[in-house]
Amino acid sequence: MRTFTIPAAVVAAALALGLTACGSDKADAGGDDGKLVVGATPTPAGEVLAYVQKNLAKKAGLDLEIKEFTDYVLPDTALQQGELDANLYQHKPYLDDFNKSKGTTLTSVTQVYLPPLGFYSKKTDDVTKLRDGAKVALPNDATNEARALELLASQGVIGLKKDAGVNATAKDVVKNPKHLTFKELEAAQLPRSLDDVDVAAVNNNFALDAGLSPKKDAILLESAKDNPYNNVLAAKKGDEDDPRIKKLARLLTSPEVKKFIEDKYQGSVLPVTGA
Repeated sequence: MRTFTIPAAVVAAALALGLTACGSDKADAGGDDGKLVVGATPTPAGEVLAYVQKNLAKKAGLDLEIKEFTDYVLPDTALQQGELDANLYQHKPYLDDFNKSKGTTLTSVTQVYLPPLGFYSKKTDDVTKLRDGAKVALPNDATNEARALELLASQGVIGLKKDAGVNATAKDVVKNPKHLTFKELEAAQLPRSLDDVDVAAVNNNFALDAGLSPKKDAILLESAKDNPYNNVLAAKKGDEDDPRIKKLARLLTSPEVKKFIEDKYQGSVLPVTGA
């Protein structure tokens, strides 16, 4: 496996796991000193939050409740609607795109970790050796498709329009010497596509959920260096100074959480302070 520095970025709408109504206003969440309800995808965000909940929250005087989701849309929708106080699962380019496309008013509170996007394959160990006409599966959301395409472009496999940026899609591929064909899928479906395509770009949390190790199994993986796509703790604009949210932000960027991420994920997830 080789690692490369590349900007990175997400979206899929699958099904939410066990989302239960937790109130539509701050009073339901218990006010500034009450329970803090945080949404997260199961891996790694949910696991990081669970570590904080079990080992750090009580001592810090924080009553933390975690709500898990299996898609990238409902956690932001629930946050905007007041069913959550904060969430952890996305990077800022995705958050900005979500706000623009959905009319939401969400903001980043602090960066926490980088889950590197990688390319996986059962048919090759090198993206530069893909066969002519190979099938490439990509995330179909506005930011992660560009992220995957930029990673391919970094290896000279394809060339993109100069102004494509974070909204690049397969239509922005201007050089394709291997005549690759691109299949755009919801992010959650990408691990299951590996039997049907030559290579697939899989977001980190879905790779881990599928039993793939980004560090060991990816044939091409993002580097954390100079990467703008660190995942962030997000809140509704105006709530970022909530004492409970600020307390959680401090815990998530603590040396204890940094060590937990390094020990548990062994390079498959990178703490921001360790990037």
